[in-house]
Amino acid sequence: MSEAPFRTAAPTMATVKLLRAPNPGPMTLTGTNTYAFSGNQGASWTIVDPGPAIPEHLDQITDLGRIDQVLITHRHADHTESIDNLHTRTGVPVRAFLKEYCREAATLQDGEVIATSDTEIKVIHTPGHTSDSVCFILDFADRTRAKVFTGDTILGEGTTILDFPDGSLSSYLGSLDRLAALPHATLLPGHGPAGAQLGGVVRFYQDHRADRLAQITGALERLGVDATDPQALDVVTNSVYRSTPEHLKRAARSSVEAQLHYLTEQSR
Repeated sequence: MSEAPFRTAAPTMATVKLLRAPNPGPMTLTGTNTYAFSGNQGASWTIVDPGPAIPEHLDQITDLGRIDQVLITHRHADHTESIDNLHTRTGVPVRAFLKEYCREAATLQDGEVIATSDTEIKVIHTPGHTSDSVCFILDFADRTRAKVFTGDTILGEGTTILDFPDGSLSSYLGSLDRLAALPHATLLPGHGPAGAQLGGVVRFYQDHRADRLAQITGALERLGVDATDPQALDVVTNSVYRSTPEHLKRAARSSVEAQLHYLTEQSR
């Protein structure tokens, strides 16, 4: 798959390239997005999410030239599978929120600013999709030109799943609130097209979650079951997601489970 450049707003800002892995599917959309960014006009690069262990994709990354380090948005295999292959080939440090995905480097910290490839990038912890999910803000000093690598916290199309119980709705809603503070930033998602304005997508996600919660609540009332009822997960999933294709039912079930847990928390 050919390399797709992402043009930045001004020549003084960091350069970003999108390298899409050839692993399309129902959960990965057109494939996992690996990003490379540079503040020195491509003399060296920092990688965000090296992606799946597909040789041609790994070649795309190493063909860029000098790599300074690798940053990970979250633990899922389609974003992390090639960590060891890339680390072996380049020897560069790999940083993630969880220690087991780091290589010769410290874990990422919320609010940390990383100096790399002659630019700086800010880390924000955005749990919800998974507990270790982080986003990275590039060119964060200028909110109108900032670019945000969101991993699977926000996608380029459609909506993301909550990998319950590791991910949770209460955490996710808080993460959306944090991202809403960057309404004019450019969205660089882990799957799907890049380039949308972040604020509009965040509002869409917030509205979607509110609508889903209303559907779940309505289904509980209609079916005469409580969120804590052992049968609630099955009957609500079958009711709300009855037209969902079979290969997406597991994701739908996880989403319902997360929302039932959230409603139970809210009722305490």
